[in-house]
Amino acid sequence: MKTVNALEIRNHLGGILEELRKKKEPILVSKGRKIEAVLITPEDFKVRFLDRQAEDERRNLMEKIRSLRGPAKEESLAVLRALRGYSE
Repeated sequence: MKTVNALEIRNHLGGILEELRKKKEPILVSKGRKIEAVLITPEDFKVRFLDRQAEDERRNLMEKIRSLRGPAKEESLAVLRALRGYSE
């Protein structure tokens, strides 16, 4: 994995982004001697972060559905409308 410093990023951003696109390998960004950031491809971002966020949202929805189980307090259609955010 390649490491570049902040000054190199500022001076050669286009070339660094091109290298990222070609190699598809994360690039570490340092400031001083400390790693401060990581450049990743949009595909890696989607897999690592957006899919994780969608999974969290699914988990929260399932918890909400489970909390609504029990004796029928309201009609199932009304529950579905509420879960989908429709106003009545």
